[in-house]
Amino acid sequence: MNSDVIIGHDGRSRCAWAGHGDTALGRYHDEVWGTRTYEASAMFEALTLGVFEVGLSWTVVFGKRDGFRHAFRDFDVTKVAEMTDLDVDRLVEDASVIRNRGKIQATIDNARAMVSASPTLPALAKSYASDSKRAPRSIAELPKSTPEAEAFARQLKAQGYRFVGPTSVYAFMQNVGVVNDHIHGCFRATD
Repeated sequence: MNSDVIIGHDGRSRCAWAGHGDTALGRYHDEVWGTRTYEASAMFEALTLGVFEVGLSWTVVFGKRDGFRHAFRDFDVTKVAEMTDLDVDRLVEDASVIRNRGKIQATIDNARAMVSASPTLPALAKSYASDSKRAPRSIAELPKSTPEAEAFARQLKAQGYRFVGPTSVYAFMQNVGVVNDHIHGCFRATD
């Protein structure tokens, strides 16, 4: 087994980033990351976490996940789209989230785009879905972006989405299972 796959607390092989223990990150790896979904709130959460990850580490963003859920109304797209400048001001002062005004506003703008854009985010994601049968052999093999993520990002920007560059869009694609980048040997890998 390569060093990018570990044996977890339950004896299962996992991507090393999930860690050995029974933790929130490990459960996220096992149950969410790479699991194909087209459900609006799950997609909005993944997109939002990607927005906040820009320039930061996944560990920092994931550590604030519960705060984001509360702040962004359980990722109910319609409710977030109705948020106002007063909500932005309040969230900039909320230590349970990453207090970046631009990213908070982008999240609200992205909710508005999700409500009004055509084709919808789930439809766009479906059009980029990959059913690759070869799992990546190492974390080093994982791209930061792909031509598909670049095209997807261009479409999202044209629809009014913000903070959706090719790298964050590729992370979104991984998160919602449009691509499955679990490492070869992980029980969640495709091969």
